[in-house]
Amino acid sequence: MSLAENLDAIQQRIRTACERAGREPGSVTLLAVTKGQPPEVVSAAARLGQVLFGENKVQEARAKIPLCPGNLRWHFIGHLQSNKCRDAVELFEMIQSVDSLSLAREISKRAEAAARKVPVMLEVNVAGEASKFGYAPEKLLAEIKELNALPRLEIQGLMTVPPWSAEPEKARPHFRRLRGLKADSQQILGASLPHLSMGMSGDFEIAIEEGATLVRIGTALFGPRARARLRTETD
Repeated sequence: MSLAENLDAIQQRIRTACERAGREPGSVTLLAVTKGQPPEVVSAAARLGQVLFGENKVQEARAKIPLCPGNLRWHFIGHLQSNKCRDAVELFEMIQSVDSLSLAREISKRAEAAARKVPVMLEVNVAGEASKFGYAPEKLLAEIKELNALPRLEIQGLMTVPPWSAEPEKARPHFRRLRGLKADSQQILGASLPHLSMGMSGDFEIAIEEGATLVRIGTALFGPRARARLRTETD
């Protein structure tokens, strides 16, 4: 299928999932994950009307974003190292993967230097996987007031990456847990957090049913990345 057909199919699946959940289709935004994709592919997606894109690595984004249309919106969705915070603040409108108080403080410091506020999401390791980054749920709730007090951050919601499974339904309890953590966080802060960033190519419909407002989709939209295809062909 072509990129246009893939985009149409994903948008239809988003609409159908929203209908099942009794939600407005406009309540869910597609974030196109462009890790490993060249600027030409990003530009092709932009010509089809896609505006919001996500990158996992600051170095790749720094080389790619200037070569893409200037009207696009970019979120950082990968693990962020403290020494890359200055570049991340410069390149992205939102950082979705804040996973510690120390990182949040560094982002706020860099945002102060850039004279801007940075919308962020707090990444939660809902399943407690040792191989993944993210707040433990209990630590998130213990620190969220302190995070919210940082002067240059705007907490917009929570993000998670559930354990991989070939069965999308197995992600549902993790998405449901994140939704519950958002409710708990809102109660602690006495303020609304508008976003849940959860769901990827294999499970985004389940995520929508559980309240996702942002779904991060790469493979279902663009196909396997070139290096992944090469490994498959040479194995």
